[in-house]
Amino acid sequence: MCLIVFAHRAHPAFRLVVAANRDEWFQRPTAPAGFWADVPEIFAGRDLEQHGTWLGVTTTGRFAAITNFRDPGSHRAAAPSRGRLVSDFLRAGVAPKAYLERLRPDAASYNGFSLLVGDRASLCYFSNRGGEIRALEPGVYGLSNHLLDVPWPKVQIGKARLAGRLEDGLDADALLALLDDTGNAPDGELPRTGVGVEWERKLSALRIVADGYGTRSSTGLVIDAEGGIAIAERSFDERGRETSTIRERFTIG
Repeated sequence: MCLIVFAHRAHPAFRLVVAANRDEWFQRPTAPAGFWADVPEIFAGRDLEQHGTWLGVTTTGRFAAITNFRDPGSHRAAAPSRGRLVSDFLRAGVAPKAYLERLRPDAASYNGFSLLVGDRASLCYFSNRGGEIRALEPGVYGLSNHLLDVPWPKVQIGKARLAGRLEDGLDADALLALLDDTGNAPDGELPRTGVGVEWERKLSALRIVADGYGTRSSTGLVIDAEGGIAIAERSFDERGRETSTIRERFTIG
C-alpha cells in the first residue's frame, strides 16, 4: 500500500474503517482480492511474485496492512519481501504486539516499511525506520510512504475526508470514492524523498496514474461494532481506468 487512512474505534458504530490505495508497477503480477485457497480464512489480494499481500482481513477478525518507506538510496534488491509480513500475521495466532516484538530483531533485514496489525482487541503500528511499537489509541490516522501521521498532503486530505464521513452512514463504496482523487499537490508542499520533483509531483496524488506505475487498486474496509465486515476492492489499468470492483461481506467467527 502507498496510502492508508483509517479510523480505529473513532465512532461507536465501527471498530475499524480503512481506505487504502495500493501503488505498484503494472508489470508485477497480482491476484485480485478473494479468499485464499491455501488459507481459506484470509481475504486479501495477492502478489503473485512473492505470494504475500499488502492488506488483508480474516474471518477471525485479524487485520494487517503495510506501506513501503520511500528511501530509494537504501533500497536492496535482495531484501526479503515485505508483503510476507502481512500474510504471516494473518496466519499467526499471536497478539499484534507480540507479533511485532518477534519481528523487531530482524526488521532491519527488510527494505523500509510501516506495518499495521490488529485483532479484535487491539491495533498496533511498527516501522523499521522508527523502531517504536505503538498500541494505537482510538482516533483517525494516516500513513503513506513515511512514518505514521507524517503530514504529507495526501495523508492530510485523506484523514480529513475520512473524519468528515464517519457520521454519514459510511460504507465500503464510500471509502472508494474518498480515495478517487488524481490531483497533484502544489510543488511547495511536496515531500523530498530522493525521487526528484517530477516524481514527487506524480506520487503526491491520492490515486496515482504515472508511466507504467500507479494505483493498481483501492480498498474500502469497514468492520462494525458487531463484527460484521464489508470490503470492496476496485482495480485500475495503466491509464487509471476502472477495470473491476469486488465486494464481499462476512461476519467474524
